[in-house]
Amino acid sequence: MFERFTKGARTAVVLAQEEARELGHTTIGTEHLLLALTSDEQSGVATLLREAGADRQHVRDAIVRHVGDHTTEAAALADRDAEDAAALKAIGIDLEAVRAAIEENFGAGSLRLPHPAPKKRGIFGRFSAGSGHIPFSPRAKKVLELSLREALRLKHNYIAREHILLGILREGQGLAMLVLTELGADPAKLRADLAGSLESRAA
Repeated sequence: MFERFTKGARTAVVLAQEEARELGHTTIGTEHLLLALTSDEQSGVATLLREAGADRQHVRDAIVRHVGDHTTEAAALADRDAEDAAALKAIGIDLEAVRAAIEENFGAGSLRLPHPAPKKRGIFGRFSAGSGHIPFSPRAKKVLELSLREALRLKHNYIAREHILLGILREGQGLAMLVLTELGADPAKLRADLAGSLESRAA
């Protein structure tokens, strides 16, 4: 399936991971796919979404309202780690020196937990946006699978951003769909507009 994705669609999927990471979320949901589709304001899909009332800022605000912005929690954990290291140092324990001594005796990386055996990788393991892989939610995986079905239904041999949005609309139950509904988007009109956009692409 991956090889069918256009450059724009691949970019949108990678951006979805970045959007989830920036919000401090632990999974990539349908909402992150929607937010990624609004990111390239020059794309036809972003234009259709903007005309439907779902521009980037409104979508992001709705996601934060429903799920929250957890970036401050991640920053707080990092601050707590630094405080713990400083407290240990104050009583004569240099955490970095302890780590160095353990690695010297037991080998580099000995403090890291072992990685679980790799699972069979499907399409979703092949998209990566750098370090700190964030998994797709089952619903987001379903949307990407439905984007393929939408492409096949339309007899297209590629998957574009439009197909991803059609997948969101076809799945119909995720947070992305709730956000679109709250912002006043008409799913039937969006479907028709997407079909028109794909027809003009093929012409």
